[in-house]
Amino acid sequence: MQRRAFLRTAMAAGAACATGHSRVQAQVVQGQEAARPFAQKSIRLVVPFPAGGPTDIVARPLAQLLGEALGASVIIDNRGGAGGSVGADAVAKAAPNGLTLLMATVGTHAINPALYRKLPYDALRDFTPIALVAAAPVAIVVHPSLQADSLSALVALCKASPGKLTYGTAGNGTPGHLTGVMFRSAAGIDIQHVPYKGSAPAVTDLLGGQIQMMFDPLQSVLPHIESGRLRALGISGAARSAVLPQLPTVAESGYPGFESTAWWAVYAPANLPAPLTALLSAEVEKISHGAALREKLQPLGVTPRGVSGPAFAEFQRAEMAKWGKAVRDSGATVD
Repeated sequence: MQRRAFLRTAMAAGAACATGHSRVQAQVVQGQEAARPFAQKSIRLVVPFPAGGPTDIVARPLAQLLGEALGASVIIDNRGGAGGSVGADAVAKAAPNGLTLLMATVGTHAINPALYRKLPYDALRDFTPIALVAAAPVAIVVHPSLQADSLSALVALCKASPGKLTYGTAGNGTPGHLTGVMFRSAAGIDIQHVPYKGSAPAVTDLLGGQIQMMFDPLQSVLPHIESGRLRALGISGAARSAVLPQLPTVAESGYPGFESTAWWAVYAPANLPAPLTALLSAEVEKISHGAALREKLQPLGVTPRGVSGPAFAEFQRAEMAKWGKAVRDSGATVD
């Protein structure tokens, strides 16, 4: 009898220990999940332009690195249209849980608010700013058959045939579109704008000779410049690009003060909880300052720029004021 009582007591103690151990394990797992809220989850990074364009080129290495940092799967969702507004609006209307993010551009969050008379989203109110990722100048490129080997030659050609030459861009409201408008005004030329639903289809038509020139962030046209399939005449940055040091800036080519820069940043829907905002901002900023992203982007003429928090919010407000003035000065509007 004493032996049976001893065995029952031992078994009860063992069960209690096992239950306690399971409870501790559960608490550890819960703690790990709290520390890594995106672990094993799928995050959708909306790119508001087609695959292959400048925004897509920045987004893909970022998505891979962000997924590794969060222990999640970050999937690219290309949603082009209306100068990036279609994709941006989709994110603005998504649940604020961190599982839907936007690879925003200077177009979606600084130009479009001034350019579009009816924008389906508010660039400030409808989003949570996460971090600035990178920036690049806009390149002016032409088809090799065009008899122009400099910006001055291009301007002379345009003035000799007013309204005859066409320039393509990634769409209304994109940096290429507005840079083209600014250059058209600065040079006093009449060229026809042909908007596309992203850079990739515009580049395809330029390579095929359907349009004569294009204004687009450097990374989307650089491979074709290097192969000789397109001829670069200038870039819109304040300084020359390290990847094309022989290419003059527009300002150097006779238009002092001319400058426009494309940039890319990550946003989430408005009202994202503060802990998720802090985590995502820290990780995206860390990636932007890291060697892995720099090695991917710098050879393409893109400069990583990790900025988050109040500094990023202030950057966006300053950019909206700058580009808003440029839009008003140009007289460009889109219904």
